[in-house]
Amino acid sequence: MDTAQAIMDAAERRIRSAGYSGFSFREIADEIGIKSASVHYHFPTKEALAAAVTRRYNDRIAASIDAQIAAGTAPVEAWRHVFRAALADGARMCLCGALGVTSGDLSEEVAAEVRRFFTYGVDKLKAGGLSEARAMQVLATLEGAILIASVRSDPAFFDLSTSDL
Repeated sequence: MDTAQAIMDAAERRIRSAGYSGFSFREIADEIGIKSASVHYHFPTKEALAAAVTRRYNDRIAASIDAQIAAGTAPVEAWRHVFRAALADGARMCLCGALGVTSGDLSEEVAAEVRRFFTYGVDKLKAGGLSEARAMQVLATLEGAILIASVRSDPAFFDLSTSDL
């Protein structure tokens, strides 16, 4: 794995568990065994790193959703799988949900990526036949369920609260 990817992986883990303010370049450097200057070399600012991480996350989620739908999974179930997989991966929040909590403090570049995630989610669910209101309800339910399941360290909460979607 190259250094930039390792930096982004560490930043994503930290953002998903502690939010935007939950990481520093020094902590990331220590975690992956490099100097803080090396983090700055790849990502000059915290905002640039957060934007790159969020863009990569969005692209990864979109690829997963698209692949599941192409394989015949219903859109709501595809989104449920993606969120459940995030929860299974160390009971972590959705990256954009974690960032969205502090959206007023984000740079425009990061905030735009967070909005892109939610816009994509609603649009993809609508393309699958849901009304706009229902698509919003599904996404909001998934975000809320993963938040509470993470706080409770209880994946069964997610399963139960999203079972009727």
